[in-house]
Amino acid sequence: MLTLDNVSRASYVLKNVIRKTGLIHTSRMVPGSEIFLKTENLQITGSFKIRGAYYRISQLTPEEKARGVIACSAGNHAQGVAMGAKKNGIESLICLPDSAPISKVEATKYYGAEVCLVDGVYDDAYRRALQLRDEKGYTFIHPFNDENVIAGQGTIGLELLEQLAHLDAVIIPVGGGGLAAGVAYAIKTLKPEVKVYGVQASGAPSMYESIKKREKIKLERVSTIADGIAVLEPGELTFALCQQYLDDMVTVTDDEISTAILTLIEQQKLIAEGAGAVAVAAAMFHKVPVTGKNVVCLVSGGNIDVTILSRVIKRGLLKSGRSYSLNIELIDKPGQLKGVSQIIADLGGNVISIHHERTSENSDINGCYLRIILETRNFEHIEQIRDALIQAGYKLVL
Repeated sequence: MLTLDNVSRASYVLKNVIRKTGLIHTSRMVPGSEIFLKTENLQITGSFKIRGAYYRISQLTPEEKARGVIACSAGNHAQGVAMGAKKNGIESLICLPDSAPISKVEATKYYGAEVCLVDGVYDDAYRRALQLRDEKGYTFIHPFNDENVIAGQGTIGLELLEQLAHLDAVIIPVGGGGLAAGVAYAIKTLKPEVKVYGVQASGAPSMYESIKKREKIKLERVSTIADGIAVLEPGELTFALCQQYLDDMVTVTDDEISTAILTLIEQQKLIAEGAGAVAVAAAMFHKVPVTGKNVVCLVSGGNIDVTILSRVIKRGLLKSGRSYSLNIELIDKPGQLKGVSQIIADLGGNVISIHHERTSENSDINGCYLRIILETRNFEHIEQIRDALIQAGYKLVL
């Protein structure tokens, strides 16, 4: 059974290994509430996973260490195990899904592990890791369903209670549930009046569905930009702990996650991966009650691939009204583009792309389409530009 003594022991073991990550306060991100960001994205290896992985490895017997360790991961646990093994002089082999971001794969190799890429998602990598464990005799380091791993993640809960005296609620990303189980257990044991909420991506809601149905379920598939929490099935131990200690579970969409990532970059100059931004998304889109409260959003990791980051930023701009595509049907005659551009400029829009296309054989022979991509301030600004164009006689099309 998980105990507070074990979490405290983990905190002592990790004291000279990890960073005690800071809290960043912001009242701008969610007006009417005081949001504090627990910056585990600035942790060693770029995520909280080093806490549980290192503590688990530190508790191995000499015989287990001699056999080497094996793990499976979507990327962050891989880096935690790789570094933990290296610091303890142990060989490590990590099974990762072949969909894992290249940056995470290369970082895992950098920290000293041998990497085995597996076709599929996390659960496929998990099965392969167990197979290799049985064949080669490695010691398996589970990414979440392990008492010592959970205790290591629970050290975040101890830090939060030290860092913020008047704490009303904590919002935690949930994949397999190790982080949520550890943090919720530590906080609820020491300060039960604090609300603790778990968040999953709507495209990978295994723990959410399990808790709502009061039984552990396995999804058929997952699809989300939050690859770090894309888990088909929660663990037995983590499910039991989350069911007992979480006050509620909610989900956020990929569009909401993208908006949260963009907001963290612009307002706080913080890079978060998809999984690391779900807690912020839950607060921003009021999935949990935050108004008038001191709320910690756990930014669990920052290991996002730069190519994915570029796509996420574009998506976030669209979904927050910062970018917009206008399609206008025109009569192809001189001065049309000038008239459209003048209206947009007068209202403060910034044209970043223009595509002119003559109509098909079924349309007016003098017609054309103008597609313009704009930088805008918000959705209200978009409506101002659209209304002005319509009032000027231009025909907007979908």
